[in-house]
Amino acid sequence: MRGDDSFDGVPNRLAEEASPYLRQHADNPVDWYPWGEDAFVRAREENRPILLSVGYSACHWCHVMAHESFEDADVAGVMNELFVNVKVDREERPDVDAIYMEAVQALSGQGGWPMTVFLTPDGEPFYGGTYYPPRATHGRPGFVELMRAIDDAWRDRRDQIDQQARQLTDAIRANSAAQSADSAVGDEQIDAAIGGLMSAYDQEWGGFGSAPKFPQPSFSELLLHRSFDSNNPGILDAVVATAAAMAAGGIYDHLGGGFARYSVERTWTVPHFEKMLYDQAGLVRLYTRLWRASPDPAWAQVVDETVTYVMRELAHPEGGICSAEDADSEGVEGKFYVWSLREVETIAPEAVEWYGVTEGGNFEGTNILRRRIGQSLLRPPAIEAARAALFEAREQRVRPGLDDKVLTEWNAMFLAALCEAAATFGRDDWAAAAGLLADRLPVRLRRADGRWMRAAGSRHLAVAADYAWVVDAYTRLTELAGDSVGLEIAVRTARDMVELFWDVDNGGLLTVAHDSEQLIAAPRDTYDGATPSANSVAAVALARLGALTSDQSWTERAEQIVFSMSGQISRSPTSTTNALLAVDLLHRGIQEVVVTGDRADLVDVVRSGWWPRAVLAHGPGWDSPLWRDRKPGLAYVCRDAACQAPVADAEALRQTLAHR
Repeated sequence: MRGDDSFDGVPNRLAEEASPYLRQHADNPVDWYPWGEDAFVRAREENRPILLSVGYSACHWCHVMAHESFEDADVAGVMNELFVNVKVDREERPDVDAIYMEAVQALSGQGGWPMTVFLTPDGEPFYGGTYYPPRATHGRPGFVELMRAIDDAWRDRRDQIDQQARQLTDAIRANSAAQSADSAVGDEQIDAAIGGLMSAYDQEWGGFGSAPKFPQPSFSELLLHRSFDSNNPGILDAVVATAAAMAAGGIYDHLGGGFARYSVERTWTVPHFEKMLYDQAGLVRLYTRLWRASPDPAWAQVVDETVTYVMRELAHPEGGICSAEDADSEGVEGKFYVWSLREVETIAPEAVEWYGVTEGGNFEGTNILRRRIGQSLLRPPAIEAARAALFEAREQRVRPGLDDKVLTEWNAMFLAALCEAAATFGRDDWAAAAGLLADRLPVRLRRADGRWMRAAGSRHLAVAADYAWVVDAYTRLTELAGDSVGLEIAVRTARDMVELFWDVDNGGLLTVAHDSEQLIAAPRDTYDGATPSANSVAAVALARLGALTSDQSWTERAEQIVFSMSGQISRSPTSTTNALLAVDLLHRGIQEVVVTGDRADLVDVVRSGWWPRAVLAHGPGWDSPLWRDRKPGLAYVCRDAACQAPVADAEALRQTLAHR
């Protein structure tokens, strides 16, 4: 049996965990606990602080710290001697991650992963940071020295630590509260967000802000949404230029499709090479919607290749989609993706100029394939053959590690995006794949009692973001399939979401269900960052669900969510860009489009054009006032309980939908 401060060669407590990230640490000489009461009981009994380490499988610097410190017997010995050590997969426990990330950001002014936080035995944070090298270097404190200093403070200055922990915890609790404003939000806040985004827009390289650059689909989606109403062509131009720059850059995999998580510099050339399912979902949706607003075969190519990548490399054999691929292979970041000039000349010389391959390279003496901004993304036959040859050669390399965790939230995100893409591009194969995914998710991720879980095989209950995305995904499936099967799942999940997560005092959704483990604060997910927040996704999904079901109660819930966020929306509109989509839908009204009978031409008008406020009902119909007294073979368009005259002509429908 393991001793208190020594390693006896037996895999630690993480060996039986569902998370691949936790299992990666099962053979560490660290006496790891998964997050749970056992760790806190031991910490209280022995009066030791908790050392909380949070990361995820595809995180490069998480692997670096694991190799340097957690696999090192001497460093692990210090950890085991002084602390009760807890390892958390941030993707499995976003609630734990959110609370302690807020503490780290308050302490250091920045955050990231790996995250290292020191807690009292009651779970209150008192010190933390991100990556620490084992020994002090380049101005960074060494991990061993830091742990010794924390131990000294714990023993000799406990009063100061307890005071710091209380202050941090109080601040986290205060920041978790709903932030409603005195007045309603609307066009003023949307315009402020548009202005902020355009001010941050990089005119030379696309994107928003400087390095590092994240795709931030919700930024472009808000601009795209506003371009429908605006006479300012610069708004759409910014979206087009950003999409073109990302698809040309090294952040995009030109051989296998799909996007890396972010670029470390302005030009989108050098990424952190991990590929996350949520990025694929968000960008499939963005490029699909961009194609509808500004048709370009390049956008269709990006969508096609990204969907193909996901289905080829991330599909789980038991159903669902895996979470991510690592940045590293054979212990080297990006090794799978980079090329020497000699390799490319030997395999596919036609690709040298096309992808800008040089002797010196653009990344540590090697080449990340990319196109220069302004060059065509569409490949002529000779280049397509060269690309295929390079892809086949790359397939012989050791692939990056796969995080095969199947998360409800990210799978529902991808299902929603796939439904939109299948409808927009008329892809029956994608529609079939969406139907299969929709069938498998409840089997793998929902208990017999109907309760959604965070991940397949996990003991952790789903959080609010999981429920919100399920509502959105099955609503989109309804629009794609034209039947009520998806709508029934969306409605049931929406009911459960409100029952489990609703903040009865302030409105909006709490991250953790009322009957789940309660942490030191009740987190509330309202920040639209790399992924949209749970509350903003729920507001959009419920507004659209209300339109499809003609059930005003869902619309009212969406309005209440927006009101609970209105203070944040007013103070920081660019941090709530997806929530502002809900504001727009609720403020201007959703176009409810009902196509009766066998009128594929009318359905195609709705699917192919850019009508950002439209929901589509077609097929045999379902129990809703939307379908009452409708004659076959017509399109009906209603908004705010007022209906236009039904039309039978595709162009007439297009003109009706174009009405602002």
